[in-house]
Amino acid sequence: MAYTTLFLDLDDTLYPPTNGLWSAIGVRMDEFIRLRLGLPEGEIPALRRHYFLEYGTTLRGLQLHHQVDAEDFLEYVHDLPVEQIVSPDPELQSLLNSLPQLKFIFTNSNRKHAIRVVNALGIADCIGSIIDITAMEYISKPNPRAYRQALQIAGESDPLACVYLDDTVKNLAPAHEMGFFTVLVGSQAQHPVARLAINRPHDLRQAMPELWNNRLRS
Repeated sequence: MAYTTLFLDLDDTLYPPTNGLWSAIGVRMDEFIRLRLGLPEGEIPALRRHYFLEYGTTLRGLQLHHQVDAEDFLEYVHDLPVEQIVSPDPELQSLLNSLPQLKFIFTNSNRKHAIRVVNALGIADCIGSIIDITAMEYISKPNPRAYRQALQIAGESDPLACVYLDDTVKNLAPAHEMGFFTVLVGSQAQHPVARLAINRPHDLRQAMPELWNNRLRS
């Protein structure tokens, strides 16, 4: 049996967090909450952190507790000059093109944002499909239901045949429990929920050559 499917988180995984895109999205989230809900600026960081820890995303908390329209929120927070922030990455493009597995973006962002990012990176032709927050019916990572939905969309019945890359330990944990081969991106520090830890997705070629041999790691 071989690895057949590769799931890739998007923000701060496929591009370096140092480019500032995710930080800029965070600023837009704060602005949305201040403008739409009228909350004092000083209360917003704690509220966002609470919702993130409780539900996996700020959006889910805003939906449940403030009846915020998801599309309104997503449109506002992603209204950024992505193409000016994210640079083309020919090395990543080459790496993804060389992998024999089916490849899916698996993100808590929406499809429109994901398309802009993969286009800016120059990897749109390397990806089979995008599994976004809408496809997950707004039940986001790390809810186990999101991973089951991703498997169904990908047409993959066996988590053991899947590799999942993410920069967040919290998002890797459910995948690890389900049997995915989990890869923590952005750190080489070992963690119980990560089978492998690498600085960048580009490091996969050296760290996990069995992907190109199309076989499972023993």
